[in-house]
Amino acid sequence: MNHAHGPACSHGHAHHEHGHGHGHHHHHGPASYDRAFAIGICLNIVFVVIEAFYGWRSDSLALLADAGHNLSDVAGLILAWGAALAGRLRPTHVRTYGWQRASILAALANAVLLLVAMGALALEAVQRFSAPEPVAGWTVIVVAAIGVVVNGITAALFMAGSKDDLNIRGAFLHMAGDALVSLGVVAAGALYLKFGWVWLDPLVSLAIAVVIVLGTWGLFRQSLHLAFDGVPESIDLIEVHAWLRSQPGVSSVHDLHVWALGTSDVALTVHLVMPAGHPGDAFFKTLAHDLEHHFRIQHPTIQIEIDGLDDGCTPPARLS
Repeated sequence: MNHAHGPACSHGHAHHEHGHGHGHHHHHGPASYDRAFAIGICLNIVFVVIEAFYGWRSDSLALLADAGHNLSDVAGLILAWGAALAGRLRPTHVRTYGWQRASILAALANAVLLLVAMGALALEAVQRFSAPEPVAGWTVIVVAAIGVVVNGITAALFMAGSKDDLNIRGAFLHMAGDALVSLGVVAAGALYLKFGWVWLDPLVSLAIAVVIVLGTWGLFRQSLHLAFDGVPESIDLIEVHAWLRSQPGVSSVHDLHVWALGTSDVALTVHLVMPAGHPGDAFFKTLAHDLEHHFRIQHPTIQIEIDGLDDGCTPPARLS
């Protein structure tokens, strides 16, 4: 038998040869996002102070409430940054994968935080329909416009990484959602000053809450899926199984498992039955390279068997 795997893997089998990191390129979240997190957190803390001050000066409950909501943005960014930093910690003898899963849990927490915040916003909007309150004039509009700029800039810092890293996507959605909320406040305030429509503010708030919930639901579903070791949505397990089965010398494939170590790293373990015996190191180097190139799986662990051992692992329904 032979194993090809990344440096974080450990095995309890004796008389095995181990190939460490052949053809691997590890992606542990770009360090450049440290600057993005620092800028975003500082901008939002300053904005919270400004919004709370002018909310107190103008006696605007709406601004004070939004300042509290933007404080949750700071918490969300700190959460995502902390997870990104934790994910870069080296593995230890008690945590052989390090803290990479922190990024999945942070994405899940960010999604829950955003859903709860939007639920509170929707509830407040519904209650205001029965007793509409006047928008506090130009002060609210100007402060909300600052919020659009601050949240928009912060969201832009995470836009590129939001496609590949679920934790970064959580931070991006949180900030983009709040930029949309602030834009709604500006629009509602301007229309109120022009037409005096007091019902417009809660209507716009409710519509924005619905849009953000719809956008956040995917993040919540994906992060919850990964938290329970689900196969990342970008990977088709049946396709991986068929590809492995098609490799030269492989007669069957079993005990195939694919899961996310974090929001940007994927691991695989599999048993390949090869009756001709050990295929040589070149086979493992090529296999590891191709798994990353074709499926973006960075941490493969491959066990070779001559006769095929039954480890009692029940295969997935569609692979059995």
